Amino acid sequence: MGTSQRIPVTILTGFLGSGKTTLLNQLLESALMADSAVIVNEFGAISIDADLVVGVDEEILQINNGCICCTVRNDLVTTITNLLSGTRPIRRILIETTGLADPAPIIQSFIVDEVLSATTMLDAVVTVVDATYIDRWLADQGSGENVAAEQIAFADIAVVSKLDLAGQGGLAKCEATIRAINPIARVVASIEGRLNVASIVDIKAFDLKNCLAIEPLLLSDLEHEHDTSVISVEVREERPLDGSRFFKWLSAFVQQNGDRLLRCKGILSLTGEARRWVFHGVHMTLEGRPGRPWVANEPRVSAIVFIGRGIDAARIRNEIADLTQPDASLVA
Repeated sequence: MGTSQRIPVTILTGFLGSGKTTLLNQLLESALMADSAVIVNEFGAISIDADLVVGVDEEILQINNGCICCTVRNDLVTTITNLLSGTRPIRRILIETTGLADPAPIIQSFIVDEVLSATTMLDAVVTVVDATYIDRWLADQGSGENVAAEQIAFADIAVVSKLDLAGQGGLAKCEATIRAINPIARVVASIEGRLNVASIVDIKAFDLKNCLAIEPLLLSDLEHEHDTSVISVEVREERPLDGSRFFKWLSAFVQQNGDRLLRCKGILSLTGEARRWVFHGVHMTLEGRPGRPWVANEPRVSAIVFIGRGIDAARIRNEIADLTQPDASLVA
């Protein structure tokens, strides 16, 4: 199935009480979500507006704009396969995670599972962030893994909710906190529970051809500090990287740190390459490909972001800096 024929999938996550249910109900009202399938873990954990429901059939809710809403049966792959093999046309899929869920396994399923990658394509991870409670959630380290921080770390789009309750400067403060964890997420404001639905669908964040859409954020000079176990490390290298050595290093780094590395994304300038290289990864899963050609007189800068727990920023930057020349032991 070609890229244009695969069904786009949006993952909706956010901590308990963040406003995720409010956003989901707004999505179900939107004409942009017509003929979509919404998958939830359990109906009891999320409240679908009764005014939107026009029928119930074997645990499938029928929504008045042509959407259907169902629970995960057995496993995600089986649920999606059954939906797509039915007679009802499905234009897009939205997966709602529970407030305490780590979205990483769901993301990885769409990258590594052959059935899902052949029939669907990840569009974006949308995380709802409560502007009034973000600091409290991030301060709760629990067992050492802060779920709220990880949900922000995985976000392609962070929807800031409850701004009407956050006071003056609430958006700027919340955005700064989000950027400290995830500098490449797009921040969208939800005013009194409403937003422009078009701003969070058809993003194509996981399409490597669109990796350059984050270029302004990757190339900006940002310094981030926040009291959370999840950090972001931005690397800028103006000297071309030795491609063979860099990819060998990246593979080893991911294997050694995959449990702590949440996401990574980069645009690379490689020695002897006329085209940019782009890549992204989730935990130990990596994807990469050549990008567009470099333009004449364009600064050839490699820009990479790593987001994770307990990763060593100085070591990462130093090791990448050492990859700007071919291995001396291999040079005659």
